Amino acid sequence: MSTIKEYLTNDHRKCDEVFASMEAKAGESLKDAKELTEAFVADMEHHFQMEERVMFAEFETKTGMTQGPTAMMRQEHMQMRALMKQLLEAITDNNKNKFFGTSETLMILLQQHNMKEEQMLYTMAQQHLSAESDRIVEMMDSLVVE
Repeated sequence: MSTIKEYLTNDHRKCDEVFASMEAKAGESLKDAKELTEAFVADMEHHFQMEERVMFAEFETKTGMTQGPTAMMRQEHMQMRALMKQLLEAITDNNKNKFFGTSETLMILLQQHNMKEEQMLYTMAQQHLSAESDRIVEMMDSLVVE
């Protein structure tokens, strides 16, 4: 089974691929990009919940750090959720400028966020949670998003 870091990093890449497909489709037609945008938002929400409900919770319990890196990542998740909502609104309004302005902002935030997680938080989590890695990955893999 993969490590926590490998599992979540691979999920970042899957979300990135859907994001790229969504942008390409939106370049043709916002209406035609609606389904891919909804898939991207759902994939990201699933990723956020795997982190927030499983990995962050396990990390915080193990380390006692509740106001550290996980708190910052939760704040960034909230920012990205707001931007994803704006993407969907731009599609509803058929506003390409709003869509691409928002997607550019989201892409920059996502890249910075993923880098922090992959280089720092996931490494810290793997160090502290290595003995529970298989169980945590299994929990994330079987998570049902609410």
